[in-house]
Amino acid sequence: MWAAVATYPREQLYQEIAYIAYHFHWSQDAILDMEHEERHTWLKEIARINREINAARRQD
Repeated sequence: MWAAVATYPREQLYQEIAYIAYHFHWSQDAILDMEHEERHTWLKEIARINREINAARRQD
């Protein structure tokens, strides 16, 4: 796992960790234990949830 992290842009990894941790309150270790593809699946899911919430707010 760490070899993959070493080649991944550090700033982008920090942003992904912060985004997931902020929304789901998962630990840094739990997020880092995910494979890249799984982490990106959660990023997309959070973005989808946020879009739905924002759309609902605009309708009110």
